[in-house]
Amino acid sequence: MDYQRILDKYYPEDNNLRRLLLRHSRDVADMALEICNRHPELKMDRQFVEEGAMLHDIGIFETDAPSIYCHGKDPYILHGYDGAELLRAEGFPRHARVCERHTGAGIGLKEIEEQNLPLPHHDFLPETLEEKVICYADKFYSKSHPDRVKTLKEAEHSVAKHGEDGLARFLEMERMFG
Repeated sequence: MDYQRILDKYYPEDNNLRRLLLRHSRDVADMALEICNRHPELKMDRQFVEEGAMLHDIGIFETDAPSIYCHGKDPYILHGYDGAELLRAEGFPRHARVCERHTGAGIGLKEIEEQNLPLPHHDFLPETLEEKVICYADKFYSKSHPDRVKTLKEAEHSVAKHGEDGLARFLEMERMFG
């Protein structure tokens, strides 16, 4: 799969949004690949990890988040869902799953219902090792502060703000990959 072709299709112009997306995605990909290197016993698909990490936020342009140059119509919580729809239309269902399952430490149906989130009512939880490693690496990089890498405690705190279930999933990933 040529992820650059997909990125170029949806982000054709060199602008602040494209540069931010590419930097964030590269940071996430590099950390996820570093984790793959530290854990060869997990036999993760390195090529897929890189592709998935580079595309995990492709849907951000559809959202309304002006502080990170996004001027779309959807709330930011939908960026993963929007990205998944784009990648399914492109014929990449496996990559689409990464998009829709990386937000927070995944979002479960219970959380969607309890928090009244504007998402379809089903689980968006990372299941495969590749989905989990991308989700985990993503928690260390914020598009709002692209020059910083969060500490483990900062990443935990960020995830914990959205509920105990997400924090428990993140801690499981931490045990697996840390």
